[in-house]
Amino acid sequence: MFLKNLSFFFFFVLIFFLPFSKPDLAADRAALISLRSSVGGRTLFWNISHSTPCSWPGVLCEGNRVTVLRLPGVALSGQLPSGIFSNLTELRTLSLRLNALTGQLPSDLAACTKLRNLYLQGNMFSGEIPEFLFTLHDIVRLNLGENNFTGVFSVGFGNFTRLRTLYLENNRLSGSIPDLKLEKLEQFNVSNNLLNGSIPERFKAFDSSSFLGNSLCGQPLDSCATAANGAVVVPSTPTDEAGNGGKKKKLSGGAIAGIVIGSVVGFFLLVLILMILCRKKGSQKSRSIDIASIKQQELALPGEKPIGEVENGNVYGNANGYSVAAAAAAAMVGNGKAGGEVNGAGAKKLVFFGKASRVFDLEDLLRASAEVLGKGTFGTAYKAVLELGTVVAVKRLKDVTISEREFKEKIEMVGAMDHENLVPLRAYYFSRDEKLLVHDYMPMGSLSALLHGNKGAGRTPLNWEIRSGIALGAARGIQYLHSQGPNVSHGNIKSSNILLNKSYEARVSDFGLAHLVGPSSTPNRVGGYRAPEVTDPRRVSQKADVYSFGVLLLELLTGKPPTHALLNEEGVDLPRWVQSIVREEWTSEVFDLELLRYQNVEEEMVQLLQLGIDCAAQYPDNRPSMSEVTSRIEELCRASLREDQDLQPDVVDADRNSSR
Repeated sequence: MFLKNLSFFFFFVLIFFLPFSKPDLAADRAALISLRSSVGGRTLFWNISHSTPCSWPGVLCEGNRVTVLRLPGVALSGQLPSGIFSNLTELRTLSLRLNALTGQLPSDLAACTKLRNLYLQGNMFSGEIPEFLFTLHDIVRLNLGENNFTGVFSVGFGNFTRLRTLYLENNRLSGSIPDLKLEKLEQFNVSNNLLNGSIPERFKAFDSSSFLGNSLCGQPLDSCATAANGAVVVPSTPTDEAGNGGKKKKLSGGAIAGIVIGSVVGFFLLVLILMILCRKKGSQKSRSIDIASIKQQELALPGEKPIGEVENGNVYGNANGYSVAAAAAAAMVGNGKAGGEVNGAGAKKLVFFGKASRVFDLEDLLRASAEVLGKGTFGTAYKAVLELGTVVAVKRLKDVTISEREFKEKIEMVGAMDHENLVPLRAYYFSRDEKLLVHDYMPMGSLSALLHGNKGAGRTPLNWEIRSGIALGAARGIQYLHSQGPNVSHGNIKSSNILLNKSYEARVSDFGLAHLVGPSSTPNRVGGYRAPEVTDPRRVSQKADVYSFGVLLLELLTGKPPTHALLNEEGVDLPRWVQSIVREEWTSEVFDLELLRYQNVEEEMVQLLQLGIDCAAQYPDNRPSMSEVTSRIEELCRASLREDQDLQPDVVDADRNSSR
């Protein structure tokens, strides 16, 4: 009887405590599968035949538990069901941003007491921000922006004593901002809500962009006014015409007469100006030089003087396509007194390098149509289309202070550089007033334009294969330069100097030019790429090149320009920004959104990110050599290729499973 009662007791204990047993990896796996079936559908290519979820894209494990779940921009939709997060109790990072999730946050999210980073921006969550959220005291980064949250700005945010980031912009929060004592807060944004009243003292240090689109006042916005009853009055500016009891203010007769007279006088002045311009233009048609002069003024970039005027000889060109490049060639013919290679008439010629094709000459450039490509550190570049269809890039150097002999010696060293990842220098021209370099034209433009240019619907996303290939090609080109001697460096590595051919293969440009120009053309810090030890931009070591290349890698991975600054912390450069995020254990948040869809190569992305950090080390001795950098990128590319081949069948199987 005693044994029977004892067995009954143990059975009762098992039944009673079973629901409260501690979750394990199996429970985590079940929760993730439930999440997938509820809001993921076919968008989560998880191979559920694997017993462990730790190999699934977006899932990271530690200590045999799921600690990180990152599913940004994977087309999740619908409401998050209850009962999922109560099993994922070891989560430290949860990122569901940029999806189409709706409804309220599930209450069992409160079970994730170790949560540090919560990114839910860019969804359609609604309702008030739930009180249970404020029980997660370890939250460091919280982004609820771009949703439909309503209700007041809760004082519960004050419970987040470790909070460094709080983004609530583009919601419908109302009421005033409470005076919270968030001492560690670094990033804050409540713009475009329905908030009113004065800005508390704690938040006055943030930029005005953090508060725009509300009815708020006080520093950093306009000062608050006080009504007779002591209430705070937000300054407002009338934006309609109904200023007096809703009646529109009528114009007086004198005002109407003034408007009429002014309009008549203005019309006659406009006619007079047009007559003067037409007469001036007619008098200039007798001189062919003026075609080039006008086009110089039209196409010269701001702050840049026109190349010069043609004084001898005629200029023949397409008036619609004529540009500064052709005008420069004409100027060279007239200024050919400084020596060098000359033709029979005494005018200087283009000097070609090695086996470069001589299918054009100065006269061809004279007749070429061209367009401005951009203005860089060392001068302005143009695309010139010759009559035979040949397309070249012409760079007009500025601030060249060395003699012709020294220029020739140094530019011939540049012309002798021959590598598949360098933009070859085909020819050059030197005169007292003009110095031109002729390169191969790269049809896909620069990496900078590709990363930071068109962000619209017509943009072609840059996948991991393209970006890693660009990184490898650029590294090989710079390694070749460094192999030419211990004192040979590039000196101006940046994304605008990494050009791309039709196959998106990288070509390094502008190498060797830092030694040709004066100090005014090479500032000590160019857009965040300069190594901290560089004092003379004309004397850049190979380790300083490695630093610049490290910044380039971080730009390639994050999609952000190198002078990217944290909100309200102007001047924080890209390496420091990346390092601060890596220290906070939210590494994947640094990657460009276009890269996050390639989650099967996340490990390679993180390794390339670490390589960029190593290259951008503060002290030169801590940076790797370019040969080591190239080897590491080559290994990453091989690893990602192997992983693509290994994972492809799994992706297919997952797709089949999800379609059943």
